[in-house]
Amino acid sequence: MDSATELRDDIGTVTAAIQPVILTGGAGTRLWPLSRNSLPKPLLPLLSERTLLQQTALRTVNDIRFADPVIVCNQDHLATVSDQMAAIGISPRTIIAEPVGRNTAPALAVAALILISTDPDAVMLVQPSDHMIDDGDTFRDAVTRALGAAEQGWLVTFGLEPERPETGYGYIRPTQPLSGTDGIFTVGRFVEKPSSDEAERLIADDGALWNSGIFLMSANRYLQELEAACPEILHGCADAIAGARRSGSLLIPDRKAFQAVPAISIDYAVMEHTPRAAVLPLAIRWNDIGNWRTLRDECRADADGNVVQGNALLHNVRGSYIRVEKGFVAATGLDDVIVVATDDAVLVASTAEAPNVGKLVERMKIDGRREAMQHRTVHRPWGTFTSLDCGPRHQVKELVVRPGGRLSLQLHHHRSEHWVVVSGTARVVCGDAEQNLYENQSIHIAAGKRHRLENPGKIPLHVIEVQCGSYLGEDDIVRVDDVYGRT
Repeated sequence: MDSATELRDDIGTVTAAIQPVILTGGAGTRLWPLSRNSLPKPLLPLLSERTLLQQTALRTVNDIRFADPVIVCNQDHLATVSDQMAAIGISPRTIIAEPVGRNTAPALAVAALILISTDPDAVMLVQPSDHMIDDGDTFRDAVTRALGAAEQGWLVTFGLEPERPETGYGYIRPTQPLSGTDGIFTVGRFVEKPSSDEAERLIADDGALWNSGIFLMSANRYLQELEAACPEILHGCADAIAGARRSGSLLIPDRKAFQAVPAISIDYAVMEHTPRAAVLPLAIRWNDIGNWRTLRDECRADADGNVVQGNALLHNVRGSYIRVEKGFVAATGLDDVIVVATDDAVLVASTAEAPNVGKLVERMKIDGRREAMQHRTVHRPWGTFTSLDCGPRHQVKELVVRPGGRLSLQLHHHRSEHWVVVSGTARVVCGDAEQNLYENQSIHIAAGKRHRLENPGKIPLHVIEVQCGSYLGEDDIVRVDDVYGRT
């Protein structure tokens, strides 16, 4: 019995035939200041109490047609991804933590190579983790309908009926019905982010669909197509896996090999070249939450058309999105604006300019502004640190180390540090000495001295760190040893 037949069996004892592969990451620019490089859009609770990543993972959970997910993320986001999966009771089959982002084609190559090592017939359901889908049942049934075509070697994507001539999306032009399938078409061509005139023509004349970026494909077939179109990606990813570090369900590709792989999307690398592209139109509501305007459109508005989240007072404001993460915002006499306030930055933009926020962030990066990349609270594999105060020769941080968390054994050339334990137990290495510190105890660490902070307890460890010196940047960290592979 093949897997397509198994999926139609209602006994409930069949083995899952479809392997979800979830891609999470991003530059964190289009939804700045809430989303940043250190905490991008998929890891944020934008539409509910759950993050977009959690909503994506839950889309196929508790359904025997689907296996536990493989998740591909940036290594810097590993702890956050793991925590978010644990919070919803999902144990990923594998987490692939990329040491550097190389776009979707290499990410899927690594996932496919890992899957075929144990299952040559693996079929991947590739999902970006930042999309909204309002009808999980219809989506899962559509994936099942596409399984036969995927098993026959077609790379099936899912298309959406366009609601408007959107220039920020890719388009797919269906051609002939695919023989022996239920509503699947071959693909004439892909068009990536057309001009407004071309988008209108694609919709009016060609009957083009929005490209959802969701794919169903045989892992083996994808690798064959990748070898034909971009063999350097396939071979580079194979080298990165050969030198990978593994720990349980975690795999970290070799940094040097993976960094040498060309950074390119699956659309450009494979889908625009393969003769095996197919599309299944979906009749569901879908949104990639690409900017503040599209997020506003997915939220319930009040009688004045405003979406208000957080501590805000509005007077004579209409059609606006106001989000306050910390503090208080008062607004009056505004129409169609976006206001987003975090603890260290405020965005004010017209709704029409929402798609251009990313350009503003790029300008911040050129100017060297920390706010472009990081929040005041930064997530690390061992926990978080929050910048409380910063001056020319001093910086004050609050460190929160998770139970069992351990910072790297490190030293600094240009600064000394003073640690004060607020709560919990700290195990401290300073030079050749090791000791435990408890609440209201402290230690001074001189510049150039090797040191490490660890939480051996069962509750979070809170430490206030005071840095003093001529240079306080994060790049003045010389890691001697690190359990998270960051040396």
